[in-house]
Amino acid sequence: MEFKLISIAVLIAFYGCYFLKMLCQKKKGIQTDQIGKDKVGFVKFVEVTMKIAAVLAFAAGLVSIFTGTGHGPVAVRVTGAVMSVAGTIAFIAAVQTMRDSWRAGVSRTDKTELVTNGIYQISRNPAFLGFDLLYIGILLMFFNWILCILTVFAVIMYHLQIVRVEEDFLLATFGNAYLQYKKKVCRYLGRKR
Repeated sequence: MEFKLISIAVLIAFYGCYFLKMLCQKKKGIQTDQIGKDKVGFVKFVEVTMKIAAVLAFAAGLVSIFTGTGHGPVAVRVTGAVMSVAGTIAFIAAVQTMRDSWRAGVSRTDKTELVTNGIYQISRNPAFLGFDLLYIGILLMFFNWILCILTVFAVIMYHLQIVRVEEDFLLATFGNAYLQYKKKVCRYLGRKR
């Protein structure tokens, strides 16, 4: 029962932050959801497929939670709970640190700034890291093969979004400033020497 409560609480906190931020930005005239908008080719494919993967992983996670699947070893389930909480904290910190530069997907028309402070000093992609930890954590708490396949699919699509869309966009937009930042901070977690 406690794993169900933890997972519901982290999902509410995680997606509550996500949608509250979107609502706050909408009131300021900012279109947060840029996934697939004004994109073509491979970039559009990656962004749209990433969104589909996220929705499917979320739905499979909810079904798994409410049907009570996964009765693995307690240590594995506790690890999953810790990961999902850590992912939620990382995501919330990322969204707060980005302020109004945060977008879901890249926007070539909105003027944003390169954020390198706060949690971005230890991860270039803490929001994506948050998604990964949340979904993997739920998988460990409520393991089943459908959830496993959809979680792996979502994690792969988040990674493709980073390496084939976000990093190219940041390099084109911020040039040398982004290259210098990239030399100091790891893609997912840690600082470089």
